Amino acid sequence: MLRIGKILKSNGTDGGLLVSAPEVELEQIEGPVYVEFDGLPAPFFFDDLSKRGSTRYIVHMTGVRSLKDAEEMVGRDILFDGEFEEDGSEEDFVGWTVFDRDYELGVVEDYEPIPGNFCLYVRVADGDQVMIPLHEDFVVSVDPEARHLVLELPEGLY
Repeated sequence: MLRIGKILKSNGTDGGLLVSAPEVELEQIEGPVYVEFDGLPAPFFFDDLSKRGSTRYIVHMTGVRSLKDAEEMVGRDILFDGEFEEDGSEEDFVGWTVFDRDYELGVVEDYEPIPGNFCLYVRVADGDQVMIPLHEDFVVSVDPEARHLVLELPEGLY
């Protein structure tokens, strides 16, 4: 099973959930998703979902109808039993220049789509190649025309 999201918190009193799904468009999921309880995956269907920002959703799942139900789901991963077609969007970063705020780090040479931890391989000024996780919390701006990716990376990461 693939981890496609995480339930961050309840939303409202009708069983709504705030979900983070940085690597998947949840509206494209067909069929059941799974949430583990006591080590066993329990199937759920999305009854309703609406996007909130670039990677978050408010979702309502079949059988989750109250604040109490929703609170039992908080902190759990959402899993999908299947595979996703690669749309090639990750490859769009190859050749891009990566910045840590105003400092130019280098150029993206490759990537590794580790589930839940997408990483870029960047050739830095001294010729070394470093691996940098591409996490939504690090992204400051993306400029497709200039092919610039501006990040704010924790000290010592590269």
